[in-house]
Amino acid sequence: MPGRADRTAADAPLPPERQGPDFSHEAMLLARGARVVAGVDEAGRGPLAGPVVVAAVRLDPAHIPPGLDDSKKLSPARREALCAALFATADIAVATAPPAEIARLNIRGATLAAMARAVRALPVAADRVLVDGRDVPPGLPCPGEALVGGDGRSVSIAAASIVAKVMRDRMCRVMADDAPQFGFAGHKGYGTAAHLVALASHGPCRHHRRDFAPVAALLLARTTVVVED
Repeated sequence: MPGRADRTAADAPLPPERQGPDFSHEAMLLARGARVVAGVDEAGRGPLAGPVVVAAVRLDPAHIPPGLDDSKKLSPARREALCAALFATADIAVATAPPAEIARLNIRGATLAAMARAVRALPVAADRVLVDGRDVPPGLPCPGEALVGGDGRSVSIAAASIVAKVMRDRMCRVMADDAPQFGFAGHKGYGTAAHLVALASHGPCRHHRRDFAPVAALLLARTTVVVED
């Protein structure tokens, strides 16, 4: 009968499977003296049209809606339900960076600026912020910590990702009513084949990000240069 030394790695117990984001980062900050910890995330950095939308969320530790996760892992119906639960239990602020600001600051700068605005707009002043990604936005009213993959690690960031996604999807439906030829309600402004065909047929509308490559290339191609003899 083999002893412990004879066991192979295959016999070792598997580590527990990760169950998604939790409150451990927030709890650590609260234990260190923080009173209000907010999570921050964005939706809409990649599309060719519409604003970047940022949410800042401060959860009530006693009333955290179950099932919070990275918004990309949730169905639209589940995101809507969780968003409603969050607005009923949490402190929330939403900020946007429209196409004009994206063109002026670039997508990274505009996103970070909107993140700082969202934190400053919270109905309770945060004294610590957890931000999804690699960057801590300049201009925060308190110290911040960047968490790569934060929407899968922190429930506060996951909550912010859900609110930002739901708010942006709603804005895309308004954009679709304003410019129905582009189908924004379906593709949400991303560069799908149908969107690119509509863009080539109709040219950019006021919701498009004119500095993003496919839109900028189309504008350049449509520019007529007159050379005098």
